[in-house]
Amino acid sequence: MSTEVKRNYLEIKNLEDLLEGQKPLNDCTVKIIEPVNFKINKFFYKQIGKKYNWVDRLSWNDKMWNNYLDNNNVKTYILSEGDELIGYFEQIYDNANCEIAYFGILEDYFGKNYGSYLLTEAIKISFKNGAQRVWVHTCSLDHKNALKNYISRGMKIFKSEKVIIN
Repeated sequence: MSTEVKRNYLEIKNLEDLLEGQKPLNDCTVKIIEPVNFKINKFFYKQIGKKYNWVDRLSWNDKMWNNYLDNNNVKTYILSEGDELIGYFEQIYDNANCEIAYFGILEDYFGKNYGSYLLTEAIKISFKNGAQRVWVHTCSLDHKNALKNYISRGMKIFKSEKVIIN
């Protein structure tokens, strides 16, 4: 069975264009994962992605995860509250561009400002690390508020397309 999916590509080119999301009431932190630990990426990818058709990495073995994350241009950050993991994002740097390749929060934390706060931090960190353009893509299979969150943070759609997935 084929499904038509609408995909949007968004970007922000200047930190001054960022519209910051409200920080959650609870004391949470965003930290880079150093040293790299593929198990964290794999955990978030599977837990968040199971509802949104994230399937491209399900067949990856441990070596494939390590090879991907061993690239110095790939960075992973997690949002946590004490020992509780809440969400994550992966960045891929390419010259002056930074792609937010994967982004999400665990379902237990929906509706509590964690998504807007984490996206705010992802954009700020990207620019702090030298990006001159931060971009992301989202599609109609993602969380219903994903596109709204990106636009609410000041990102602009620069390309839209319809694709068929099987």
